[in-house]
Amino acid sequence: MAVRLLYFAWVRERIGVADEEVPLEGPLPLAALVERLRARTPGHAHALGEPARLRAAINQEFADWNAEVHPGDEVALFPPVTGG
Repeated sequence: MAVRLLYFAWVRERIGVADEEVPLEGPLPLAALVERLRARTPGHAHALGEPARLRAAINQEFADWNAEVHPGDEVALFPPVTGG
């Protein structure tokens, strides 16, 4: 099975795609998934190199880096949002 990844704003621009699916055999902490993703391409490494500059959601719910990602989940990665 796989996990579906969605990228927004400058994260999407640096990676070069808006979404992708990656294989995931079992539960994995979100931080470990992001670490794996950094190894995919130089764009991934650049966009995901500083997790403190990112926010995440799992299945459309904000998540911290210790949250578990399961096969079939949807994970969104995006910069912090500010309003005005």
